[in-house]
Amino acid sequence: MLEFPVTAELATFLPGDDAGAALCPHCLTMQPVATPPNAVPSFDAVGDAFPEGDAAVPMALVLGLLPSLATYREELAALLDHTERAGTDPLLVLDRLAEDPAIDSTVDLRRRRRQLEQLI
Repeated sequence: MLEFPVTAELATFLPGDDAGAALCPHCLTMQPVATPPNAVPSFDAVGDAFPEGDAAVPMALVLGLLPSLATYREELAALLDHTERAGTDPLLVLDRLAEDPAIDSTVDLRRRRRQLEQLI
């Protein structure tokens, strides 16, 4: 699991009250982390398609919330916006992650991508 801190601005989109989250680079599931590292790590373990910099954490949160699209519809829309404002096309990231043979996502990334496209 790749642990990362979540800024106060993005914490409103994270379920629960934890200060961070962890993303599995293989299945793309997310879980809360009470004491995350102080700095955002490199997300290279997720693959070349995953953004770095300001787009990394919002994109990780998007992936973590994808299994509950209906529940987190507003949060996902806001996180997609954050990712785009950071200079990354989140739908393109989903396309590339769906094609990555090292990733075995628990959700159908292609189907969720289409649903997200309708959302935004």
